[in-house]
Amino acid sequence: MTDISQEHRDQDRAGRAAIKLLAAHIKGRTVLAQLFTILSALLAFVPYLALVRLGETFIAAQQGVRPLDADQVSDIVMLLVTAFVLRLTFYLLSLTITHFADMRLRFVIRRKIVERLSRVPLAWFGRTGSGRIRNAVQDDTKTVHTVIAHAPVDMLNGILTPLVLLAFMFVMNWRLALVGIATLPFYFVLYGSSMKDMGPKTAEMNNNLANVSATMVELVSGIKVIKAFGKSGESYRNYAEAARAFADSYWEWCAPMIGRCAVAAEFVSIPVLLLVNLGGGALLHAMGLATLPQIIACTLIALVLPNAMMSVANITWSYQLAGSAAVRLVELMDTPPLEEPEHPHEPDGRPRVVIRDVSYSYGETQALRGVDLTLEPGTVTALIGPSGSGKSTLATLIARFDDPSQGSIELGGVDLRSLSPDVLYRNVSFVLQDAMLLNASIARNVSLPRPEASLEQIRDAARAAQIDDFVMSLPKGYDSVIGTDCELSGGEAQRLSIARAILADAPVLVMDEATAFADPDSEVEIQRALGGLVEGRTVLVIAHRLNSVVGAHQIAVMKEGRIAALGTHETLLDNDHYRALLAQGGFAPTSSAKEGQVDCHE
Repeated sequence: MTDISQEHRDQDRAGRAAIKLLAAHIKGRTVLAQLFTILSALLAFVPYLALVRLGETFIAAQQGVRPLDADQVSDIVMLLVTAFVLRLTFYLLSLTITHFADMRLRFVIRRKIVERLSRVPLAWFGRTGSGRIRNAVQDDTKTVHTVIAHAPVDMLNGILTPLVLLAFMFVMNWRLALVGIATLPFYFVLYGSSMKDMGPKTAEMNNNLANVSATMVELVSGIKVIKAFGKSGESYRNYAEAARAFADSYWEWCAPMIGRCAVAAEFVSIPVLLLVNLGGGALLHAMGLATLPQIIACTLIALVLPNAMMSVANITWSYQLAGSAAVRLVELMDTPPLEEPEHPHEPDGRPRVVIRDVSYSYGETQALRGVDLTLEPGTVTALIGPSGSGKSTLATLIARFDDPSQGSIELGGVDLRSLSPDVLYRNVSFVLQDAMLLNASIARNVSLPRPEASLEQIRDAARAAQIDDFVMSLPKGYDSVIGTDCELSGGEAQRLSIARAILADAPVLVMDEATAFADPDSEVEIQRALGGLVEGRTVLVIAHRLNSVVGAHQIAVMKEGRIAALGTHETLLDNDHYRALLAQGGFAPTSSAKEGQVDCHE
């Protein structure tokens, strides 16, 4: 429990610091709103003062002490109404200002996130995932709404208003003031004891709830596979156990707390407050120590004090909820960007890629170790190796998804870090295994590297990628919106991705073997498309099927982040690592280029 408590305190401090950083963007608006809140709180006692004066005027007239003065009554009523209207106006103004400030902050946060995401390494997106980004842009900005739009006003109002009203009560009649707050100590003691270990318990509850969500997602998202292999009972049991653990811990926490909270609430309930204040006031009145208007005013104040103070507790709870969201937003906005050169260089025009002593690590994982490799212009280099050997990492570094931890990668004699992004991606294009397409028209998806391309140029690229006939068969053709007007198979999506690379016409192509998840019919079409795509280009291909790259100009065998062997298919047949990979793939060591492979020697 001590570790959980310390962890919660650290999270709470980090959350409040993150909220403070975010709120700094709208500090001026917040200060203005708080000034109006102070004015509103200072006027809180005036209606009660007017009520006392009005009551005393009527009682004096009834007892014959002095005649009823209509002008005096009118002035008191005007004071009451004016104070009430001004107080309400100041409060509404403060809330309006903070709500506009909240909208401004959301705009600033989202703009900063988009600006930062446009500059972060592309590899970061693979590590982070779209879910976290969506949650930050949409959900987390909403979560901090309360602490931005309400907390600056309600927290200050919840503190100042009770203090002003208590001061008024003690100035007016300190005995009635003591009666008015007589039940509050009991409430705070009981409520405070019920909230003991609130932070750690909340953290524990959130962990249990996360387990419930995880098992539910596993059960629902994998229901087809689960049922196919007869594991629905096991998955349901995992979900049921997680739900039961959550329910048990929640009940263990809530059961004793509910009782104490219920008793605490009774001490500030309307019947108890009326009984104590009217009863105590009647005794003081009988002793000549309080007037009837004073008793009524103090009783009304006693009724509103608990709600005013509870707003502070609610805002405090909102800070705990918003803290984690604020931390995630700040972390996202502080994501280190990929550095861009102040004085970019131009490559010498030769699509020659030189990898010099490149090492790369993410976290504590060393993915590449001292890799040296040269891709000559117009050649195809294949990377092969077991999973985790560093193939994809090396390929993404050539496309500058990230920068190497050590060493350099040169294109046309210039370090990639000295190229502007526009120049880099005019010279390097890539076809990934998972074809990433936008929920936009097919024409827009293909023309991403060249937005100015005409429809005929787009169709030429699509014909070369063996996808034009399919697109033209759709009712809206190239205006079809993916995900709305049509759904694409894996092979069709890959061919659109290849069409995009053909239209880009970059001299260097980085390609994660695009047929890994394609059906047999699509694979033939994809291989035809690739045959046209690689022609005349410097190509690096990550091979998953060795029979598709035996005709490559050079094959680099990757193992544990290093190049264990380098050569052609024929020269590597005597290499143990290469022969082992061939055996694992089911190919005889004498395998040669087959129909459908990317043959580089035609």
